[in-house]
Amino acid sequence: MRYLHTMVRVKDLDDSLDFYCNKLGLKEVRRHESSEGRYTLVFLAAPQDEESCVASHAPLVELTWNWDSEDYAGGRNFGHLAYEVDDIYATCQWLMDKGVTINRPPRDGRMAFIRSPDGISIELLQKGDAQPKAEPWASMANIGSW
Repeated sequence: MRYLHTMVRVKDLDDSLDFYCNKLGLKEVRRHESSEGRYTLVFLAAPQDEESCVASHAPLVELTWNWDSEDYAGGRNFGHLAYEVDDIYATCQWLMDKGVTINRPPRDGRMAFIRSPDGISIELLQKGDAQPKAEPWASMANIGSW
C-alpha cells in the first residue's frame, strides 16, 4: 500500500493556488477538469518531491474545486496536512512576510500550525531535531485555532 494524496475541497481555486503554491511553495504537477462533472482537480507536490522527479510517486495534495458554489465550514472537520521543513523559524518568518497568520508559533523550535484560505490546518515540522528555542517565537501567543 502506498499513500497517494490528501483531497481538500476549496471554495476559490485561485486563492487556494496562491496560498499553496506562492506562499507554501508547493508545485502543481497535474490538473484534471471535468465539464460534465463541473469540477477541477489540481494535484500539488512538495518542492523536494517535484525536484527529485518522484512527483508521480510522492504523496500529493489534491485540491478539488467544485464549480457550483458551496460552503465548507471548518474544512468539513478535516484534521491537517503535515510538511517537514528545513528551518521552522525561517519558514514561519517567510510565511508571515507573505501575510500568513501563524496560528501556533514554533515556540518549541519543532512545530507550527497555519491555516489555508479554506480553514484547512497545516502542520509544519522541523526536519531532524528541534531548533533551540528563540525569540520572538518562544514567547509568541497562539492566534485562533489550528
